[in-house]
Amino acid sequence: MKSNYKRLGDYIQKVDIRNRDLEDLPLMGLSITKEFISSIANTIGTDMSTYRVIERNQFAYGPVTSRNGDKITIALFYDFDKALISQAYTPFEVTDLNKIDPEYLMMWFRRPEFDRYARFKSHGSAREIFDWDEMCNVELPIPSIEKQRAIVAEYNTIQNRIDLNNQLIQKLEETAQTIYREWFVDGIDKENLPEGWEIRAFTSAVKFSGGGTPDTTNELYWNGQYPFFTPADISDSYYCIETEKTVSELGLKNSSTKLYPKNTVFVTARGTVGAIALAGSDMTMNQSCYAISGQYLFFTHQLTIETIKKLKNEAVGAVFAALVTKDFDSQNVIYPTEKLQAAFDTKVSVIYELILVKSKENQKLEELKGLLLSKLATIEN
Repeated sequence: MKSNYKRLGDYIQKVDIRNRDLEDLPLMGLSITKEFISSIANTIGTDMSTYRVIERNQFAYGPVTSRNGDKITIALFYDFDKALISQAYTPFEVTDLNKIDPEYLMMWFRRPEFDRYARFKSHGSAREIFDWDEMCNVELPIPSIEKQRAIVAEYNTIQNRIDLNNQLIQKLEETAQTIYREWFVDGIDKENLPEGWEIRAFTSAVKFSGGGTPDTTNELYWNGQYPFFTPADISDSYYCIETEKTVSELGLKNSSTKLYPKNTVFVTARGTVGAIALAGSDMTMNQSCYAISGQYLFFTHQLTIETIKKLKNEAVGAVFAALVTKDFDSQNVIYPTEKLQAAFDTKVSVIYELILVKSKENQKLEELKGLLLSKLATIEN
């Protein structure tokens, strides 16, 4: 153990308060993004007295680690004064808030190194468990409480900027969608379209593709110039931006993925299905996605968003195992005149440009957060 590292078990204790009084409290779960989320579990007929009560500034984690991939489900609770969590989670708290700040401790838990440590220390045959003893044996640097709070403040400053950018991006996205719907959806009579408008199959209104052989003469493609994205990189936001992965770095010598230009629309077709993003630059994309483009890029993007909404609604709550070409073939869309499409692109282009700027800014801020988390390991007293 490094000289300034301390055993976590000396600073935390388990909490086991049951809902014996059957209080009407929110039911929460934990996500692999290390956050508390509202539970969607069906609790009809469930004995809620066995559920655990968690309070503000307490932690909970899922000891079973074999079902969550590389991430450990652990989070700091601050949404309400009290809530309920499943018996499957282990709640705990800091014993002395003047010795360790819960937010500082949560920063340690957010480090990918902690996830790797917890997975390595998990044990069991049928399922792997990161038990309470192992949690207590975690070692970490614990500087003065003043230094901890200063580190937390720095981290929160970055996170607050990200949150503000995300709020702005959401407003901008909503504005672009509102303009699209006002122009091309709301109040439009499909039986009596304006002059020059048509009803077309989605796949005839756009350029629709799902893979193919790239230009093998393009040296930049094979030598790491262009980023390589997969469905995991699409989070249903507007833009896919920079990634460290490239075709050459991944060793994809026989890759058949194409090189797509900036503002190509990507739709995930397998695994995570129906997420949509725009290419933030020229890039390659995993073949588990469809690539969609058109002469008027932003109109094409909004048309795709509306089409995916219709597909999901027609699924009546079912989750697609995969999206196939015939799903898109079956969708008829309103296709206005090219003059109107061009006017729409001109009107919303500044919105898309600002979304891209803020998305790139957030990526840099996320990198800064990661750097701050990595530096926790070298903090001196």
